Amino acid sequence: MQIQKFFDGEVILLTPEKFKDSRGFFSETYNQSQYKSLGINATFIQDNFSKSIKKFTFRGMHFQKSPMAQAKLVRVLQGSIIDIIIDIRKGSSTFLESRSFELSFKKFNQLYIPEGFAHGFLTTEENTEVAYKVSEYFSPEHDISLLASAKELNLKLPISWDKMHFSKKDLAGKSINTISL
Repeated sequence: MQIQKFFDGEVILLTPEKFKDSRGFFSETYNQSQYKSLGINATFIQDNFSKSIKKFTFRGMHFQKSPMAQAKLVRVLQGSIIDIIIDIRKGSSTFLESRSFELSFKKFNQLYIPEGFAHGFLTTEENTEVAYKVSEYFSPEHDISLLASAKELNLKLPISWDKMHFSKKDLAGKSINTISL
């Protein structure tokens, strides 16, 4: 397995090994014991799936506040995305820093995002399917959507905001300056 670590080793980009033969391939995409040895101590209790029909669909920037904060393990089943995270841990040396990662079925990579990060993604192909594990159940009263286009987030994406497809929830996202973290 290939591994790269970011944000002081807390965010981990993983590429599981593929075992190929004439039929295709097999891969173990999650092994709790192996992931714990890499520092991924989250217990995943729910799997989520999204399909975005249109290229340049933006989903995010989402997170859940404590005590329902979620760690995530994200991977692409079909298509490709630019996955974006923002450190929202007050007191962190990287507070409000963002980073993007290209995740795709072709690359066969996945991203571990610990609690304390807002998360979103932009599809870069039509009919993109994304699956992710989370460490806490969805809680509407703890769920926060940040306005991704807000200047204070300073997100850099390959197309302008007006060319992206958003949900009503994401268009009504909050400014990071108006919420208590």
